[in-house]
This record gives sequence, structure tokens and C-alpha cells, in this order.
Amino acid sequence: MSAGRARLGVPGLVLGAVLIGFAAIIVRLVEVGPTAAAFWRLAVAVPVLGLARAAQPKRDAPPDRMAIGLMLIAGVAFAFDLALWHRSIHLTSVANATLMSNLSPVFIALTLHFGFGDRHPPRFWIGLVVALAGAAALVADSFTISRETAVGDLMAIGTAVFYAVYQLLVSRSRRRYTALDVMFWASLAGALTLLPMSLAFGERIAPTGLREVLLLVALGLVVHIGGQGLIAWAQAHVTASFASVTLLVQPVAAALFAWLLLGEGFGALQAGGGLLILSGILICRLARPPG
Repeated sequence: MSAGRARLGVPGLVLGAVLIGFAAIIVRLVEVGPTAAAFWRLAVAVPVLGLARAAQPKRDAPPDRMAIGLMLIAGVAFAFDLALWHRSIHLTSVANATLMSNLSPVFIALTLHFGFGDRHPPRFWIGLVVALAGAAALVADSFTISRETAVGDLMAIGTAVFYAVYQLLVSRSRRRYTALDVMFWASLAGALTLLPMSLAFGERIAPTGLREVLLLVALGLVVHIGGQGLIAWAQAHVTASFASVTLLVQPVAAALFAWLLLGEGFGALQAGGGLLILSGILICRLARPPG
């Protein structure tokens, strides 16, 4: 992997993380069920991704069955990630759900380190700890641990596990296939997984009114294709571990958007947490080339 492409991967990750920062706000504004919102996020994206994929230049070696299977598994993992994340918000505090769902860099780094022999230098672990400390500071004002929030907290941790699986599979798939291939198959599998889940939970699925339709379209096009698509593209140019740490930009972006658009608090503690996250990402970046 060239150094130039690796350098392009970093801003792609950051911009993708910023765009997915809109997700929590849109989910909060729509009136369909939380799992249904996740379904629409993927369902809106699938036909657009399919058309874009059909328009890309033909290749001599399209994805084989095993490759498509890995992408489909990634999509199922992403579906469970979204379903657990959206429901955890209703069962625990937003602060708890935000912090615990962003533990995926820990699971990814440990899996690669001990499971695949991808050794990380000490500076990487220092950067990871600094970034996670920043994420904790970001939500410290309203973070609580209690029996009442235990189920939601566990769901949020499950979110991090499933997102780690998704990121690892996407990173592996991007070694050989385009971001459009990966996004299309994963989004298709995710949508097909989330629809029966929404029905099983008895959620309202159909949007009512133009405003809600536009919000769901934005969720699919801006957040999923724009944000998640950029992340999938960048994962061919950076390591999975570094990508996962860089995505901690997302809770910073979400907090800023909530402050600007919803009038939620964003004070010195949150600003300090954001700076710590950025510092941790920089430390991880300097630990070794991200490619």
C-alpha cells in the first residue's frame, strides 16, 4: 500500500466519522421504531449502491461465493450493531450507550493482536487509552452505572462487539474488492436482517409525512452511503486497528451536532474530551504507518 493512499485514507475516515455523527440525531427525530429506522438506513441505500455498482467498470474477477458470503456476514453483524445501538439508547442513558458502543477499537486491537499476530507497538496502546479517556470525558456529565441501566449497557457493549466484527470483515474484504461491492452486499444482508426484526418487535415501520421520509432518505444517503461508504473506502488504505480508533471522531461530531441543532450542552469538559480523542488518534497514527 502506498504512503499516498494511506494519507488519503485518514481524511476519508475522519469525514466518514463526521457524517455518521448525524445518525443519532436523525434517529431521535423520526417516529418509526428504532430498529425500523436502522432498516430504512440500509434499504434506502441498497438500490443506489446497486446502480452505482452496476455502472463501475467490469472486472475480470468479480467477487466469488466465499467473498460475497463474508460481505453478507458483515452486513448481518452491522444489522445487529444498529439494532442493539438503537434499542440501548432507550434502556440506558445516551452517555452510557455512546461510551460503551465505542469500545470496538479495544475488541479489534485485541483480536488482531492475539488472534492474528498483528502486534501493536506500545505507542498505539497509549494512543488508544488516551482516545478512550477522551470519549469518557465527552460523556462524563451524564454517565451512570446502576442496575436500572444494566440491560441497556450490555446492549451497548454488544453493539461494540458486532461493529468490531463488521469492521474486521470489511477491512478483509476491501483487500480485493471495491467499496461499492462491500457496501452493496453488506447493506443488502443488513436490510434483510433488520426488516423481520422490526416486525418481531412490533415497531411502526412506515414513515408518515414528507418530513420523516426526507429524514430517512438522509439517513440512507448521507449517513450510510456518504459516511459508512467513505469508511469502507478508507479501510483499504489503513489498518483496521487505526481505522477503529479514528472513528472515535464520531461521538465528538455527534455531540457538536446535538449542540448546534438540538441545543444540547457542550462545555469545557466535552471540548477537552474531544481534544483528548484527537490526541489519541494522532498518537496511534504516529505509532506506525497506518497502511
